[in-house]
Amino acid sequence: MSEKNNAPLWGGRFGASPAGAFERLNASIPFDVRLAPYDVRGSIAHAKMLGEQQIISVEESDQLVRGLESVLGEVEAGEFSWTLSDEDVHTAVERRLREHVGDVALKLHTGRSRNDQVALDLHLFVREAAEGLREGVLGAMRALVEVAEGNRGVVLPGYTHLQRAQPILLSHHLLAHFWAFRRDLVRLGAAREAANRSPLGAAALGGTPHAIDTDLTAQELGMRPLLNSLDAVSDRDFALDLLYACAVLGVHLSRMGEEWVLWTSAEFGFATLDDAYSSGSSIMPQKKNPDAHELMRGKAGRLIGDLSALLVTLKGLPLGYSKDLQEDKEPIFDAVDAVTPMLAVLPEMLRTARFDGDGMRSAAGGFALATELADFLAARGVPFREAHHAVGRLVRRCEERAVSLEEAPDDELVAAHPALAQFPRRLLTPEGSVSNKKSGGSTSPDSVEGQLREAWRILDG
Repeated sequence: MSEKNNAPLWGGRFGASPAGAFERLNASIPFDVRLAPYDVRGSIAHAKMLGEQQIISVEESDQLVRGLESVLGEVEAGEFSWTLSDEDVHTAVERRLREHVGDVALKLHTGRSRNDQVALDLHLFVREAAEGLREGVLGAMRALVEVAEGNRGVVLPGYTHLQRAQPILLSHHLLAHFWAFRRDLVRLGAAREAANRSPLGAAALGGTPHAIDTDLTAQELGMRPLLNSLDAVSDRDFALDLLYACAVLGVHLSRMGEEWVLWTSAEFGFATLDDAYSSGSSIMPQKKNPDAHELMRGKAGRLIGDLSALLVTLKGLPLGYSKDLQEDKEPIFDAVDAVTPMLAVLPEMLRTARFDGDGMRSAAGGFALATELADFLAARGVPFREAHHAVGRLVRRCEERAVSLEEAPDDELVAAHPALAQFPRRLLTPEGSVSNKKSGGSTSPDSVEGQLREAWRILDG
């Protein structure tokens, strides 16, 4: 390739080539080459429009499209090559196109700037990434529902302050994560829709004198056309939307991971991970570590950092393109790459786990049933604060006698409050406690069955 052909796109105004150190700093090609398929697809749409608008001849347009399709084939086959002198993915694609079709490639950039071009590439990447992550979240949601259905009737303690609080159904607990993921699904859908607007036609920032058709290119890409050319090249809100969705999803995965780290410990003993989703120790033969769940917990930090990094980059930028925006891609790539493998491993990790129903039920009894006594009194007209104090005294008395609430004799209940003489003992069991809940969205079996029906409606709808 001649020196002329290998010059930067902007090199005409300069009398010297870039210094090596500056070239390395300035180049985004080592990471934005990942955008190559999106860059080519956007260029195909632009080339078709140039021909239909007779800005270039139909023959030239067809020649560009055929050449770009050849480049796309190389990209998809993993045969696309680049050098640091390409500077960015756009230059690399145009250079390779010129090698395919000759100097007609130089007409491709008519009516377009790298500013709207790079924005389009990122829009297309974010749109596809959001769609892919939504599928991953749906897979995790489906697994949660399947495991919840397969463990009807299993009771465990719910916790506040990591102290045993009240009995709940395991299926209710799992569905709580389902509804959190459902909100993640909405956020990812919003990020996808925010990205689904084409910036082509904005050119550098103010539009172009060429008679381009922004509706045509947007339609070709399945997108909505731009509304304001300056906003189109400045906007990275859609990228923030994806990073925020990933960060919140990462927090949800982290919270689930923390629970499973606890549940699979000997101290809790509620669950056992399948060997295929565990690892061992290099020195302690007995160890079975929940590494996948720990990584789910650990990766939340980098996802929050990715969001913070782009927010800080954007907060000081005026409207228009600034080179700072080159820093928008790596946080997005990193976030998508961090979330994707977690969503890939989670469904089968849930399906293959084993629960200790007896151990969970045992932990759900005892003083975790105290609220049943207080609610019973309140339902019979005793002011709740009075009921609360009465049952608190009963709990202290049971602790002194080293008995559980289930084992407390009737005379102790009556001593705490005379109305407890009529208390139905069946409520002093984990199963009785969960069945006694009547509020919507509660842990009662009927409520949980309703949640399961709604969950399947969402998944199959």
